[in-house]
Amino acid sequence: MDTTTIVVFILSSMAVIFAVFARGDHESLGASYIFGDSLVDAGNNNYLSTLSKANIRPNGIDFTASGGQPTGRYTNGRTIGDIVGEELGQPNYAQPFLAPNTTGRVILNGVNYASGGGGIMNGTGRIFVNRLSMDIQIDYFNITRKQIDDLLGKAKAREHIMKASIFSITIGANDFLNNYLLPVISTGVRISESPEGFIDDMINNLRSQLTKTINKLTQNECVGLANELAQRYNGRLRDLLTELNENLHGATFLLGNVYDLVLELITNYAKHDSERGLLWQWRAVPGDHTVRANVDHLRRSTKHVFWDPYHPSEAANLVIAKYLIDGDTKYISPMNIRQLRDL
Repeated sequence: MDTTTIVVFILSSMAVIFAVFARGDHESLGASYIFGDSLVDAGNNNYLSTLSKANIRPNGIDFTASGGQPTGRYTNGRTIGDIVGEELGQPNYAQPFLAPNTTGRVILNGVNYASGGGGIMNGTGRIFVNRLSMDIQIDYFNITRKQIDDLLGKAKAREHIMKASIFSITIGANDFLNNYLLPVISTGVRISESPEGFIDDMINNLRSQLTKTINKLTQNECVGLANELAQRYNGRLRDLLTELNENLHGATFLLGNVYDLVLELITNYAKHDSERGLLWQWRAVPGDHTVRANVDHLRRSTKHVFWDPYHPSEAANLVIAKYLIDGDTKYISPMNIRQLRDL
């Protein structure tokens, strides 16, 4: 692969994943820089005054690296970002940007900017009080980029970013669920702006964010309307990627069809050695005694598709990552991640 070429990988479902990597060889991945929402948050919201937090049990119960303790990941184990990085040879998990120990040479192993409740639109997730929007996450990456320049010098920093790193963005679900479709709070928005108009705004924001980032680097039940909006958005996203492929020379974009992949897991769960339903159904409890009482059961229940009503389990994330890395064009096109890496 030409070392001046940037490769961009995008997955779309209830969320969007965007990853960039350019390799001049096939050596192990050095770092992973992760942007997004609760599907890939590794603990940034632990350091925010927010109503969206995951640093409580039973989250993390199957996360080996923490000994089963919660880390701020909104699932029982690893996220899709964690698994893809591992499969591509990344030696360490990307650390949360807001963690106090994410300093010095630690950032060369990767940084995670994702935030539960975050979205493409800056107003998304305001119900949680605090969260990191995509724009803020990009601003934080620019801070990291300057720190890498200081650590390695500009020439080596550019080589690290362009040849030894993968960038991923998993975002978009909250823009529907915790913005446009939010009861009461967003009723006025839905009256004044049609679904197509809102999707236009999302696409325009995402276009600006992706272009800004690339240019910076080179220098069981489903909610009907939510699903309909996601499918419309995914169609528009495909058009956007075609546009960016034509206009951002030196960049290559892939599209991952995670919407259909998750639907496949839900519909044909037995085929994937999974079980229908939730691994853990969140509910109000008088304290954490009830949660503790269910821990042993949870340790035996590692095959469910969903960890809670909104987040896939580690078992599901493993299946999704497998299809994205080695799957066919039904789920990732025009090629899979491994084929892209080996160009």
